[in-house]
Amino acid sequence: MFGSHLSIAGAMANALREAEKLGLDCVQVFTKNQQQWKAPPLKDEAVAQWLSELARLGWNTGGRAVSHASYLINLASPDDALWRASIDLMTEEIERCQRLNIPFLVHHPGAFTTSTLDDGLARIAAAYEELFRRTPGYGVVSCLENTAGGGSTIGRAFEDLARLRALIIDRTGAESRVGYCFDTCHAHAAGYDMAGREKADAVLDEFDAVCGLAHLRVVHLNDSKGAAGSRLDRHEHIGKGAIGLQGFAAVLNRRELAGRPMILETPKGTDEAGVPHDTLNLRRLTGLLDAKPAPSRT
Repeated sequence: MFGSHLSIAGAMANALREAEKLGLDCVQVFTKNQQQWKAPPLKDEAVAQWLSELARLGWNTGGRAVSHASYLINLASPDDALWRASIDLMTEEIERCQRLNIPFLVHHPGAFTTSTLDDGLARIAAAYEELFRRTPGYGVVSCLENTAGGGSTIGRAFEDLARLRALIIDRTGAESRVGYCFDTCHAHAAGYDMAGREKADAVLDEFDAVCGLAHLRVVHLNDSKGAAGSRLDRHEHIGKGAIGLQGFAAVLNRRELAGRPMILETPKGTDEAGVPHDTLNLRRLTGLLDAKPAPSRT
Protein backbone atom coordinates (compact mmCIF):
# COMPACT_ATOMS: atom_id res chain seq x y z
CA MET A 1 0.00 0.00 0.00
CA PHE A 2 1.43 3.36 -1.04
CA GLY A 3 0.62 6.55 0.83
CA SER A 4 2.00 9.93 1.76
CA HIS A 5 2.10 12.23 4.75
CA LEU A 6 -0.59 14.77 3.91
CA SER A 7 -1.86 17.97 5.44
CA ILE A 8 -4.98 18.18 7.61
CA ALA A 9 -5.31 21.93 6.96
CA GLY A 10 -8.95 22.96 6.87
CA ALA A 11 -10.24 19.61 8.09
CA MET A 12 -8.86 16.24 9.13
CA ALA A 13 -10.80 14.55 6.33
CA ASN A 14 -9.09 16.72 3.70
CA ALA A 15 -6.03 14.49 3.96
CA LEU A 16 -8.13 11.48 2.97
CA ARG A 17 -9.65 13.34 0.03
CA GLU A 18 -6.21 14.44 -1.14
CA ALA A 19 -4.90 10.88 -0.87
CA GLU A 20 -7.76 9.69 -3.06
CA LYS A 21 -7.06 12.45 -5.58
CA LEU A 22 -3.40 11.43 -5.76
CA GLY A 23 -4.28 7.78 -6.35
CA LEU A 24 -2.89 6.61 -3.00
CA ASP A 25 -4.32 3.79 -0.93
CA CYS A 26 -3.17 4.80 2.55
CA VAL A 27 -2.21 8.00 4.35
CA GLN A 28 -0.20 9.43 7.24
CA VAL A 29 -1.22 12.55 9.15
CA PHE A 30 -0.59 14.59 12.25
CA THR A 31 -3.83 14.62 14.25
CA LYS A 32 -2.97 18.06 15.66
CA ASN A 33 -0.50 20.86 15.15
CA GLN A 34 2.70 18.95 15.83
CA GLN A 35 4.57 22.10 16.91
CA GLN A 36 2.27 22.81 19.84
CA TRP A 37 2.10 21.17 23.24
CA LYS A 38 -1.59 22.01 23.60
CA ALA A 39 -4.31 21.67 21.02
CA PRO A 40 -8.09 22.01 21.09
CA PRO A 41 -9.92 18.72 21.59
CA LEU A 42 -11.12 16.92 18.48
CA LYS A 43 -14.58 18.16 17.52
CA ASP A 44 -17.32 15.58 17.11
CA GLU A 45 -18.04 16.87 13.59
CA ALA A 46 -14.40 16.50 12.53
CA VAL A 47 -14.27 12.95 13.89
CA ALA A 48 -17.51 12.05 12.14
CA GLN A 49 -16.25 13.43 8.81
CA TRP A 50 -12.97 11.55 9.12
CA LEU A 51 -14.67 8.27 9.98
CA SER A 52 -17.19 8.75 7.17
CA GLU A 53 -14.42 9.30 4.62
CA LEU A 54 -12.50 6.29 5.93
CA ALA A 55 -15.60 4.17 5.46
CA ARG A 56 -16.32 5.57 1.99
CA LEU A 57 -12.78 4.76 0.86
CA GLY A 58 -12.88 1.35 2.52
CA TRP A 59 -9.92 2.33 4.67
CA ASN A 60 -11.46 1.70 8.09
CA THR A 61 -9.74 -1.70 8.20
CA GLY A 62 -6.42 -3.02 6.96
CA GLY A 63 -4.13 -0.44 8.53
CA ARG A 64 -4.55 2.25 5.89
CA ALA A 65 -4.35 5.19 8.29
CA VAL A 66 -1.18 6.16 10.13
CA SER A 67 -0.43 9.05 12.46
CA HIS A 68 2.93 10.56 13.33
CA ALA A 69 3.37 11.84 16.88
CA SER A 70 4.62 15.33 17.60
CA TYR A 71 8.35 15.92 17.35
CA LEU A 72 8.14 17.80 20.67
CA ILE A 73 7.76 14.52 22.55
CA ASN A 74 10.90 13.18 24.24
CA LEU A 75 10.11 10.15 26.35
CA ALA A 76 13.84 9.58 26.94
CA SER A 77 14.43 12.97 28.54
CA PRO A 78 16.23 13.04 31.91
CA ASP A 79 14.41 16.30 32.67
CA ASP A 80 11.40 15.38 34.77
CA ALA A 81 9.24 18.31 33.63
CA LEU A 82 9.84 17.58 29.94
CA TRP A 83 9.42 13.85 30.49
CA ARG A 84 6.06 14.37 32.22
CA ALA A 85 4.89 16.81 29.52
CA SER A 86 5.93 14.27 26.88
CA ILE A 87 3.90 11.53 28.54
CA ASP A 88 0.86 13.80 28.66
CA LEU A 89 1.20 14.73 24.99
CA MET A 90 1.82 11.12 23.95
CA THR A 91 -1.30 10.11 25.87
CA GLU A 92 -3.25 12.64 23.84
CA GLU A 93 -1.73 11.31 20.60
CA ILE A 94 -2.83 7.77 21.48
CA GLU A 95 -6.30 8.88 22.50
CA ARG A 96 -6.78 10.82 19.26
CA CYS A 97 -5.72 7.82 17.18
CA GLN A 98 -8.12 5.58 19.07
CA ARG A 99 -11.01 7.96 18.48
CA LEU A 100 -10.15 8.38 14.77
CA ASN A 101 -9.68 4.64 14.16
CA ILE A 102 -6.01 5.15 13.27
CA PRO A 103 -4.27 1.87 14.16
CA PHE A 104 -0.61 2.95 13.91
CA LEU A 105 1.11 5.80 15.74
CA VAL A 106 4.70 6.39 14.62
CA HIS A 107 7.11 8.20 16.92
CA HIS A 108 10.80 8.85 17.35
CA PRO A 109 12.01 7.12 20.53
CA GLY A 110 13.66 10.27 21.93
CA ALA A 111 17.05 11.65 22.94
CA PHE A 112 18.87 10.94 26.19
CA THR A 113 20.66 14.37 26.11
CA THR A 114 22.65 14.70 29.34
CA SER A 115 22.13 11.12 30.55
CA THR A 116 23.16 7.82 28.91
CA LEU A 117 21.69 5.47 26.33
CA ASP A 118 20.76 2.95 29.01
CA ASP A 119 19.10 5.66 31.08
CA GLY A 120 17.21 6.91 28.04
CA LEU A 121 15.90 3.46 27.18
CA ALA A 122 14.77 2.95 30.76
CA ARG A 123 12.97 6.31 30.77
CA ILE A 124 11.04 5.40 27.61
CA ALA A 125 10.03 2.03 29.04
CA ALA A 126 8.86 3.70 32.26
CA ALA A 127 6.91 6.25 30.21
CA TYR A 128 5.16 3.45 28.36
CA GLU A 129 4.18 1.80 31.61
CA GLU A 130 2.33 5.02 32.44
CA LEU A 131 0.95 5.45 28.90
CA PHE A 132 -0.56 1.99 28.71
CA ARG A 133 -1.95 2.28 32.23
CA ARG A 134 -3.76 5.43 31.07
CA THR A 135 -5.06 3.80 27.86
CA PRO A 136 -6.08 0.25 28.81
CA GLY A 137 -7.48 -1.91 26.04
CA TYR A 138 -6.67 0.54 23.25
CA GLY A 139 -5.92 -0.92 19.84
CA VAL A 140 -3.39 1.70 18.73
CA VAL A 141 0.07 0.26 18.01
CA SER A 142 3.02 2.51 18.91
CA CYS A 143 5.61 2.18 16.14
CA LEU A 144 9.18 2.92 17.25
CA GLU A 145 10.94 4.59 14.32
CA ASN A 146 14.59 4.09 13.48
CA THR A 147 16.55 7.33 13.35
CA ALA A 148 19.50 8.78 11.47
CA GLY A 149 21.40 8.94 14.75
CA GLY A 150 22.25 12.60 15.14
CA GLY A 151 23.31 13.75 18.60
CA SER A 152 21.94 11.62 21.42
CA THR A 153 18.84 10.43 19.54
CA ILE A 154 17.91 6.82 20.20
CA GLY A 155 17.10 4.42 17.38
CA ARG A 156 20.12 4.55 15.07
CA ALA A 157 21.15 0.97 15.81
CA PHE A 158 18.64 -1.80 15.23
CA GLU A 159 19.88 -3.41 18.44
CA ASP A 160 18.77 -0.36 20.42
CA LEU A 161 15.28 -0.53 18.92
CA ALA A 162 15.04 -4.22 19.79
CA ARG A 163 16.22 -3.55 23.35
CA LEU A 164 13.68 -0.77 23.71
CA ARG A 165 10.75 -2.86 22.52
CA ALA A 166 11.78 -5.68 24.87
CA LEU A 167 12.04 -3.26 27.81
CA ILE A 168 8.59 -1.82 27.08
CA ILE A 169 7.04 -5.27 26.84
CA ASP A 170 8.77 -6.29 30.07
CA ARG A 171 7.30 -3.25 31.88
CA THR A 172 3.82 -3.46 30.34
CA GLY A 173 3.18 -6.98 29.09
CA ALA A 174 1.54 -5.34 26.05
CA GLU A 175 3.47 -6.99 23.23
CA SER A 176 0.76 -6.37 20.63
CA ARG A 177 0.81 -2.61 21.27
CA VAL A 178 4.47 -2.04 20.32
CA GLY A 179 5.91 -2.36 16.83
CA TYR A 180 8.37 -0.63 14.53
CA CYS A 181 8.46 1.89 11.72
CA PHE A 182 11.35 1.54 9.26
CA ASP A 183 12.52 4.72 7.52
CA THR A 184 14.76 4.11 4.50
CA CYS A 185 16.47 7.51 4.65
CA HIS A 186 17.16 7.18 8.36
CA ALA A 187 18.60 3.69 7.95
CA HIS A 188 20.92 4.76 5.14
CA ALA A 189 22.07 7.90 6.95
CA ALA A 190 22.62 5.85 10.11
CA GLY A 191 25.13 3.66 8.27
CA TYR A 192 22.98 0.81 6.94
CA ASP A 193 23.94 1.17 3.29
CA MET A 194 20.84 0.71 1.12
CA ALA A 195 22.33 1.91 -2.18
CA GLY A 196 21.46 -1.03 -4.43
CA ARG A 197 19.12 -3.98 -4.27
CA GLU A 198 21.57 -6.48 -2.77
CA LYS A 199 22.72 -4.03 -0.11
CA ALA A 200 19.16 -3.04 0.78
CA ASP A 201 18.13 -6.70 0.98
CA ALA A 202 21.03 -7.29 3.36
CA VAL A 203 19.88 -4.39 5.55
CA LEU A 204 16.36 -5.84 5.69
CA ASP A 205 17.86 -9.23 6.57
CA GLU A 206 19.72 -7.59 9.45
CA PHE A 207 16.61 -5.79 10.65
CA ASP A 208 14.73 -9.07 10.52
CA ALA A 209 17.42 -10.88 12.52
CA VAL A 210 17.60 -8.17 15.19
CA CYS A 211 14.08 -6.70 15.40
CA GLY A 212 11.87 -8.99 13.32
CA LEU A 213 10.11 -7.91 10.14
CA ALA A 214 6.96 -9.46 11.59
CA HIS A 215 6.86 -6.54 14.05
CA LEU A 216 7.41 -3.90 11.35
CA ARG A 217 4.04 -2.19 10.95
CA VAL A 218 4.84 0.95 8.87
CA VAL A 219 7.49 1.80 6.28
CA HIS A 220 8.63 5.33 5.42
CA LEU A 221 9.87 5.53 1.84
CA ASN A 222 12.35 8.38 1.56
CA ASP A 223 15.51 8.70 -0.46
CA SER A 224 18.45 10.29 1.35
CA LYS A 225 20.28 13.54 0.60
CA GLY A 226 23.12 12.29 2.80
CA ALA A 227 25.56 9.48 2.12
CA ALA A 228 25.51 6.23 4.07
CA GLY A 229 26.67 6.93 7.62
CA SER A 230 26.33 10.70 7.27
CA ARG A 231 23.68 10.84 10.06
CA LEU A 232 22.00 13.54 7.97
CA ASP A 233 18.21 13.33 8.28
CA ARG A 234 17.32 14.97 4.96
CA HIS A 235 14.72 13.35 2.73
CA GLU A 236 14.99 13.32 -1.07
CA HIS A 237 12.65 12.25 -3.88
CA ILE A 238 12.62 8.55 -4.73
CA GLY A 239 15.58 7.66 -6.94
CA LYS A 240 17.09 11.14 -6.71
CA GLY A 241 19.24 10.60 -3.62
CA ALA A 242 22.00 8.40 -2.26
CA ILE A 243 19.84 5.26 -2.05
CA GLY A 244 18.67 5.15 -5.66
CA LEU A 245 15.85 3.21 -7.26
CA GLN A 246 17.17 -0.32 -6.75
CA GLY A 247 17.39 0.12 -3.00
CA PHE A 248 13.65 0.77 -3.00
CA ALA A 249 13.03 -2.21 -5.26
CA ALA A 250 14.33 -4.42 -2.45
CA VAL A 251 11.89 -2.91 0.05
CA LEU A 252 8.85 -2.95 -2.21
CA ASN A 253 9.28 -6.55 -3.29
CA ARG A 254 10.03 -8.01 0.13
CA ARG A 255 7.34 -10.62 0.69
CA GLU A 256 7.24 -10.10 4.47
CA LEU A 257 6.29 -6.44 3.92
CA ALA A 258 3.30 -7.10 1.68
CA GLY A 259 0.24 -5.21 2.92
CA ARG A 260 2.20 -2.79 5.10
CA PRO A 261 1.44 0.93 4.66
CA MET A 262 4.41 2.45 2.83
CA ILE A 263 4.42 6.20 3.35
CA LEU A 264 6.20 8.91 1.36
CA GLU A 265 7.65 11.75 3.42
CA THR A 266 9.40 13.29 0.44
CA PRO A 267 9.31 17.03 -0.42
CA LYS A 268 5.94 18.42 -1.52
CA GLY A 269 5.10 20.71 -4.42
CA THR A 270 4.95 20.17 -8.17
CA ASP A 271 7.37 19.88 -11.07
CA GLU A 272 7.63 22.42 -13.92
CA ALA A 273 4.59 20.86 -15.60
CA GLY A 274 2.49 21.15 -12.47
CA VAL A 275 2.54 17.44 -11.65
CA PRO A 276 2.57 16.81 -7.87
CA HIS A 277 5.84 15.36 -6.59
CA ASP A 278 3.84 12.71 -4.73
CA THR A 279 2.48 11.53 -8.11
CA LEU A 280 5.97 11.40 -9.62
CA ASN A 281 7.36 9.50 -6.64
CA LEU A 282 4.43 7.08 -6.76
CA ARG A 283 5.11 6.40 -10.45
CA ARG A 284 8.74 5.60 -9.71
CA LEU A 285 7.74 3.24 -6.92
CA THR A 286 5.10 1.34 -8.87
CA GLY A 287 7.58 0.92 -11.71
CA LEU A 288 9.83 -1.03 -9.35
CA LEU A 289 7.31 -3.72 -8.48
CA ASP A 290 8.23 -7.19 -9.69
CA ALA A 291 5.66 -9.23 -11.56
CA LYS A 292 5.79 -11.72 -8.72
CA PRO A 293 6.81 -10.96 -5.12
CA ALA A 294 10.27 -12.17 -4.16
CA PRO A 295 10.29 -15.26 -1.95
CA SER A 296 10.76 -14.84 1.78
CA ARG A 297 14.41 -14.78 2.80
CA THR A 298 13.71 -16.27 6.22
